[in-house]
Amino acid sequence: MFRTHTCNELTKSEIGTEVNLCGWVNTRRDHGGLIFIDLRDRYGLTQVVFDPSNNNNSFKIADKLRSEFVIKISGTVRERPEGMRNSKLNTGEIEVLVNDIDVLNKSKTPPFEICKTKKEHPEDLRLRYRYLDLRRDKMKNNIVLRHKMIKMIRDFMDNEGFLEVETPILIKGTPEGSREYLVPARLHPGTFYVLPQSPQQLKQLLMVAGMDKYFQIARCFRDEDQRGDRQPEFTQLDMEMSFVDTEDIIDINERLMIRLIEELLPDKKILKKPVPRITWHEAMEKYGSDKPDTRFGLELSNISEIVKNSEFKVFSDTIKKDGVVKALRVEDGGSFTRSEIDKYEELAQIYGAKGMANIIIGEKEHKSPILKFLSDKEVEGIIKETEAKPGDIIFIVADDFVTACESLGNVRLALGEKFELIDENLMALLWVTDFPLFEWGKEENAITASHHPFCMPHDEDIKLLDKEPLKVRAKAYDFVLNGSEVGGGSIRIHDRDLQKKIFEILKISEDDAKDRFGHMLKAFEYGAPPHGGIAWGLDRVVMQFAGEPNIREVIPFPKDQKARDLMLDAPSVMPEETVKEMHIMTTAKMDDVSPFMNLKEFLNKNHTHFEHLEHEPVITSEQAAKVRGTTLEQAAKAIIFETDTGKVMTVVSAANKINESKVKDLLKSSKLTLLTEEKLFELTKCKKGAVHPFGNLFKIKVLTDKKLKNNDEIVFNAGSNIDSMKIKYSDYLELVKPEIVDIT
Repeated sequence: MFRTHTCNELTKSEIGTEVNLCGWVNTRRDHGGLIFIDLRDRYGLTQVVFDPSNNNNSFKIADKLRSEFVIKISGTVRERPEGMRNSKLNTGEIEVLVNDIDVLNKSKTPPFEICKTKKEHPEDLRLRYRYLDLRRDKMKNNIVLRHKMIKMIRDFMDNEGFLEVETPILIKGTPEGSREYLVPARLHPGTFYVLPQSPQQLKQLLMVAGMDKYFQIARCFRDEDQRGDRQPEFTQLDMEMSFVDTEDIIDINERLMIRLIEELLPDKKILKKPVPRITWHEAMEKYGSDKPDTRFGLELSNISEIVKNSEFKVFSDTIKKDGVVKALRVEDGGSFTRSEIDKYEELAQIYGAKGMANIIIGEKEHKSPILKFLSDKEVEGIIKETEAKPGDIIFIVADDFVTACESLGNVRLALGEKFELIDENLMALLWVTDFPLFEWGKEENAITASHHPFCMPHDEDIKLLDKEPLKVRAKAYDFVLNGSEVGGGSIRIHDRDLQKKIFEILKISEDDAKDRFGHMLKAFEYGAPPHGGIAWGLDRVVMQFAGEPNIREVIPFPKDQKARDLMLDAPSVMPEETVKEMHIMTTAKMDDVSPFMNLKEFLNKNHTHFEHLEHEPVITSEQAAKVRGTTLEQAAKAIIFETDTGKVMTVVSAANKINESKVKDLLKSSKLTLLTEEKLFELTKCKKGAVHPFGNLFKIKVLTDKKLKNNDEIVFNAGSNIDSMKIKYSDYLELVKPEIVDIT
């Protein structure tokens, strides 16, 4: 038996018991002839003690233990001496006196500290060594929280009579919403599967199939730009029900969410129960967001009626064009500096506002560049509508409804953080309902579906479809938690004629509809029940529960912000024969690939053996040598110069200094200028200090100092400051064919 207990299990009741424990060396301490090890596994820590008077052989082995060694110990549980107990640990009252030890595996020095530390390590390093990052308490706890949440969801759904049904990952492409990931079908040349953005159509077909109540913990895929709450692949709680209306969907989801919060976060307070509801229009009017954070106030005001006839044309002309003028009163904001006001105006402009006016309210007179254009009545009306008092500032944006609301809404969020108005102990749930069924797509210059083309319009709005489609409300609802949209869904269209009408408004022709959604339309001919559903972004929910800033912190193996898997080194260049076998051709050039992948592919293609060294970020040669465990003499440092005749790369040992006069003489050039960082990146796609010595890949002349030949192997930065490579010097010469010269 490897172990009798875990490292979080032993208490005073086991004193005197012989036990076996396994785990990682978390910390090691030498105290007066005794060695103390904090042994760690997934469950916790146990202090184990090596005493030479008890077992000298085990003590000698313990003397050589280092962080992250994997060991098995056998020993006797004993009570810790008075004053040495740790009330923060479940095992804090005991320790294990070791009788025997077995080193199961040694460990290299980790690239970052794993035991408790306040220092936050660079994310790219953590993602590259994710299997080490997951050993950290914070990350482990996030994964445990995720597991508990999913288990509770499954138990809840099962108890409510839902069936968990798995739907396919390889499906038909139906271009809508985000860009889809394509999968070439080898057996059917020229055709493709796609990875599902969601099981939307499949779960509706399950309702046609009579499954009545469906759910799934579903993997979904979207090829879109990354941000804090997005990943190329993510997890949904997907749900669909037959013979239901909006109330049924809201009821079951509200009960589930409240149970999760109360059981997983007992110390948190739910702001309001039952969960408040607000229409999309009200949410935009009051908070400037369709997913408002209601843990604090700072509500927006609509002053359009007050200034509709103003001499200030920015206001009156906007209203004449069916726009609005929105205002945000900030208590005590009159003390803002000019630079602070400018910062908030810049923020509003990021979200589409053309500008943001302001009025500082005083006891006797007010301050604002726009006061000369406003009548006293208009100013007093604005003050009354916003409930402003002396010392306050009023921010004002005039634009179309969405832009005016969203720009001020984001200023509101920034102010909430600045003034620390957000109570982190609150869980503010909110239902946002009655979204517009359609919106005007600025890029498409046409009407588009706000959510997807299967949302049911409100019964009383169906009459507006022909002449005023943009006024039609959908039976759609979003579930919001602390300002994050964690779920969204709708009642679906189950009537074939109504679905056809929606397609017509969206300019989806009959042939196009048949090609994209023919399977759905055909199914609706066989008795589709009224149905509706919702999908939660599970990663976002776990992120909110864990109090993390982005979903990468709660996903075991996420992609980075450029959709790369740094641990597996994906995406990667595939062998040419594999690509041909899939009946596809790539138009991308190797220049478009990252310099590290480009070099790696070049070496593999030329059957050149190399050792890939991963390490913490480095800039200088000295730093690089230290983290690599190599010498400066081995390090091949590449420097690129601009000369009279073009660019040239010099490669020298990092232990030597380049002699620029020798380089000038060799090249017969009066000019020898280091490339600027901008030009260096343009040529190599590398940052300063990360350029590899394969100048042939950059199509430039390479001069290599003759002193490098003293090394059988050379080591160098491989296109990034966290990747190095080691190869034989003879292989380097064969591949690059540089000019061997004396330039140091």
